[in-house]
Amino acid sequence: MSDPTPPARSDGDVSRLSRGYVAIIVAAVSFVALTCVAFLVPVPYVTMRPGPAFDTLGEIDGSPMFTFGEDVQTYDTEGVLDFTTVSVTRANGRVFLADAVGAYFSRDVAVVPRDVVYPDGESADESREQGAAQLTSSKDSSRAAGLRAAGFEVPETPQVVDVVEDGASADLLEPEDLILTAEGEDVQTSTDVVDAIGAVTPGDEVTLRISRDGEERSVDLTTQPSPDDPERPLIGITIGTAYDFPVEIENNLGDQVGGPSAGSMFALAIYDRLTPGPLTGGLTVAGTGEVAGDGTVGQIGGIRQKMAGAAADGATVFLVPAENCAEASRGDDHDMTLVSVEDLDDAIEALETLADDPEATVPTCR
Repeated sequence: MSDPTPPARSDGDVSRLSRGYVAIIVAAVSFVALTCVAFLVPVPYVTMRPGPAFDTLGEIDGSPMFTFGEDVQTYDTEGVLDFTTVSVTRANGRVFLADAVGAYFSRDVAVVPRDVVYPDGESADESREQGAAQLTSSKDSSRAAGLRAAGFEVPETPQVVDVVEDGASADLLEPEDLILTAEGEDVQTSTDVVDAIGAVTPGDEVTLRISRDGEERSVDLTTQPSPDDPERPLIGITIGTAYDFPVEIENNLGDQVGGPSAGSMFALAIYDRLTPGPLTGGLTVAGTGEVAGDGTVGQIGGIRQKMAGAAADGATVFLVPAENCAEASRGDDHDMTLVSVEDLDDAIEALETLADDPEATVPTCR
């Protein structure tokens, strides 16, 4: 018995089938096209990737990272003391969805909102200027910290860094003014100045004695309430520190990088050059951390990316600011010893211990 003959399709049936196939094909092509377009749309994020490492005991552009005055006693060193960096999308750069998705699944790349890195729409020029200012401050504080760790006295004086345009100090104080007294009391540090101003009521007058271009003068300022806390008085300045360095030390990094996070490694390099015996014992050491003039090591950003960059440069020891330890401990340690440091003395003690015995026990992040 033969198979039944299928009913013949009418021209209308064929036409409907053709339109159905065309619709499916158009939908598929549209989906692919829209997906491609979506992946090419900029997103409000930036990426943070491992950047290069720089040996503070070595050279930069053919010159030593650090040079010392002719009358300064220095000592030979061994090994490597790298400071690490992060490569961040430029302020005027764009990250596309495809890049963000790919970076999200990379263990060594971070994707963060743009306004975290560039607040208030900060421009490329503003970002560079801020990074350069932070680096300049870091060079000074690291010199002070390294010298003090090596046994030198480094006097310091509070200094005006910036004046708010419409603040209480406008037209009365200038950048680089040295602050000698506040309310008749000698001030040794920027904290002393902040404490003296904070002791009055907003709207009260405070008197500062300053030194400008070698000449002393008194300045009366009417404090203003803080926008964030009406009970807190402000005089509209940013206060920094001017150091009186006892020896000549030049940091020759230039403007290749910005920011404050190389400070701890700068300080260790200065200490190593000014004290007998190599601090690293020949080890390749890397690290990061903002450093204050008193040697305190502060937290930084991009710790995971800096660790990856250090490992790529052959580091076996990585110095981690104590406040970054929790983040540093998440994920791969790249077979490096993650040393936890709260101040420069911690770092020096740990490195001296590891120089004698690379397997010795030191404070770590794990």
